[in-house]
Amino acid sequence: MKDVEKIDILSTPDGAVVVVKAVPGASRDRVVGVLGDAVKVAVSAPAEKGRANDAIARALAEALGVPRRSVTLVHGQTNPRKQFLVAGVDDQYIRNCLEAR
Repeated sequence: MKDVEKIDILSTPDGAVVVVKAVPGASRDRVVGVLGDAVKVAVSAPAEKGRANDAIARALAEALGVPRRSVTLVHGQTNPRKQFLVAGVDDQYIRNCLEAR
């Protein structure tokens, strides 16, 4: 994946917070690429009752090689621009995983 260096990632004591641009209602779940300063994630789940947020967390966990329980929505419950905490990793780990895709 290109432009990984443009992604807004904040390292915290608990892990790293990554900015995500959500695209619900897609044909399949996947990390699409970089859009501005965010990771663009498309999911087939609809944007209702948190279904898309859960699907995004699963897609991120799979892309980053971490357990689903390590990925938590911290901001943007109803907004297409979201922030997810990936526990136990740093910003460089996330960049390396996404760059390898």
